[in-house]
Amino acid sequence: MFNWLKNLTAAARSGNASQRPAAVRMVRGRFDSAITSDENRRHWAYADGLSPNAALSTQVRQTLRNRARYEVANNSYAKGIVLTLAHDVIGTGPRLQMLTEDDTANRVVEEAFSDWAEAVGLADKLRTMRMARADSGEAFAILTSNPGLDTPVTLDIKLVEADQVTTPVHGLASVQPVDGIVFDAYGNPNEYHILRRHPGDVYQVGNAGSELFDRVPASSVIHYFRADRPGQRRGIPDITPALPLFAQLRRYTLAVIAAAETAADFAAVLYTDAPANGEADPVEPMDMVELERRMATVLPGGWKLGQITAEQPATTYSEFKKEILNEIARCLNMPYNVAAGNSSGYNYASGRLDHQTYFKSIGVEQAQIESAILDHVLKAWLSEAVLVEGLLPQSLRKANARFAHQWFWDGHEHVDPSKEAEAQSKRLANNTTTLAYEYARQGRDWEAELRQRAKEVALMQALGLPVTPGIQTPVTNQETENAQVDTDNE
Repeated sequence: MFNWLKNLTAAARSGNASQRPAAVRMVRGRFDSAITSDENRRHWAYADGLSPNAALSTQVRQTLRNRARYEVANNSYAKGIVLTLAHDVIGTGPRLQMLTEDDTANRVVEEAFSDWAEAVGLADKLRTMRMARADSGEAFAILTSNPGLDTPVTLDIKLVEADQVTTPVHGLASVQPVDGIVFDAYGNPNEYHILRRHPGDVYQVGNAGSELFDRVPASSVIHYFRADRPGQRRGIPDITPALPLFAQLRRYTLAVIAAAETAADFAAVLYTDAPANGEADPVEPMDMVELERRMATVLPGGWKLGQITAEQPATTYSEFKKEILNEIARCLNMPYNVAAGNSSGYNYASGRLDHQTYFKSIGVEQAQIESAILDHVLKAWLSEAVLVEGLLPQSLRKANARFAHQWFWDGHEHVDPSKEAEAQSKRLANNTTTLAYEYARQGRDWEAELRQRAKEVALMQALGLPVTPGIQTPVTNQETENAQVDTDNE
């Protein structure tokens, strides 16, 4: 082994390439994308090698936020896409299911947490945070106490815009690679600098100093964003790649409308086929003549009446909007028919196929929300709930304890319920699925659903109603004998 490696090294150092083993021969090649030519020089002029945090400087993030918010506020498609994304990801809100061995304790915790979530508007705040990530790049939430809540647990979630998370005074922290967040030597956030007033507030007076912001410990802050590069600490709007496309769509639409209005404003023109200085009555150039409807008139000699035809919108107008909307929605993993709110050009198969990628993307985002937001909120809620006497069962009253749990989200309706029900029945029959999984796909708790179904079946049996539509309940022997006696009497 050693001799072979020694001979290989000696051959590699030899100047004769023909004597080099094939394993050490150098192969030279190049990438066309790495070549800078006169044709692509301007296209790649702004390519840089900045780090993720240097590229996302305070000024860059502020510019992207302002432009994205402006587009969402003034573009109906942008607003609809952001709203649809928040509604599809969050829906009516997540639901907690505890997975401890004590079923009774699980139900108590689930009901108490559900009451608290409704009191603080957890679903509404999650939708706002998802929209903020789309047009602002990130969302922050502070875990605070709110004595005004009508619940035993006074924990509350205070949302903060990304503009307020910044360090107005430089040199406050020895380790601060990112604006507004202080990290330790291991890259963990220690504290956040949050302005007490929004920098765009009309009541903001003077320069923001050390007395105008709070140092909030990282344990009380939730930072929700998507990291596209390793080491990235702040986020940019999800619709950043689509901002130029939104602008092009608006400009093109306005240009088409302007052209159509211009053509409609000029009802008709007078023109002549006579040559210059030919035989035609003199007419003042650009003179206007009012024409009444349903009335014949006489034109000057040698002149003809011509009407301008409106050539806008062109036949390619709708196709252009479709293609550019499809490109806009691609950065959000959203199909065209969802982004446009129009499925007229889809059939059953293409509609289902396009939604598969979209639903997978929603599942990934829901998993991120669970780990970045919901688990953090649940931990803080349990830490305060154990201090409230009589709220939690004794088996779960453990400080800083973590219990097995899962989150349920709204399910996605199938386009063909009968086929889905048939497939579900077959999966249950051959034991390739479980009731827990099938109910979870619909965003429902299987235990709660089975308890509710048991109550319904018991009540239907007590009232003598068929349990399943079309299937009669079995009759007793006494009922059969009574029916036979009635027949004999007849």
